[in-house]
Amino acid sequence: MDAADGGGARSGKSNRADGPYDVSEAPEGIAQLDLGALKVPAVENVEVRVQADNDGKIQQIVLVFEESALQLGVFAAPRSEGIWDEVRAEIRKQLFTDGVAAEEAEGDYGTELRARVRTPEGLTDIRFVGVDGPRWLVRAVFQGPAAIDPEAAPPLLECLRNLVVDRGHEAMPVREPLPLHLPKEVTDAGGDAADGDGEPAAAGANGTDGADEPRRRPSPRPRRK
Repeated sequence: MDAADGGGARSGKSNRADGPYDVSEAPEGIAQLDLGALKVPAVENVEVRVQADNDGKIQQIVLVFEESALQLGVFAAPRSEGIWDEVRAEIRKQLFTDGVAAEEAEGDYGTELRARVRTPEGLTDIRFVGVDGPRWLVRAVFQGPAAIDPEAAPPLLECLRNLVVDRGHEAMPVREPLPLHLPKEVTDAGGDAADGDGEPAAAGANGTDGADEPRRRPSPRPRRK
């Protein structure tokens, strides 16, 4: 285990039989949007919304299909063990502190966390999914109908299953967000794309905090500026 990866991972890794994939094992022939540490598959009828700073550094990624949304985050993890059990427990604790009851349920990737939160638009269902990979953790937060029924938005499941993580080889602290950035052709072009698109999504920007952020949900409809 790398010194910078730290210790303290007490649990085994979550289920990951069919992706997301590490870059070393990803299948060929899948059209992707290269966002740095994450390669997001191009899936029909799925809108990719990102928020980025003026340097093209991405703050959040949200995928939208009909009335459902999926926020994606990716973080450094230890080499030998997964951290989703610990991260999930901390998210649940934070939700409880904020007065939100959350329950665990078994899903395709192991234990998930489900809750219902109040937003300006009313009550919203959310579902936290964690996927442990080699030295990385993907945290996926489903919102809307897909948070209740995993089959409600098959294209979002397809995006998650065909996601590719490029962890890189540098040592990073555990739970440090892996670097995400807009494609070079977008930043070179400038304009609105580099300013980001979409509203705050269902979770915070790191591996554990921001669990109260689902109070601010992304509108599933495109927003015009």
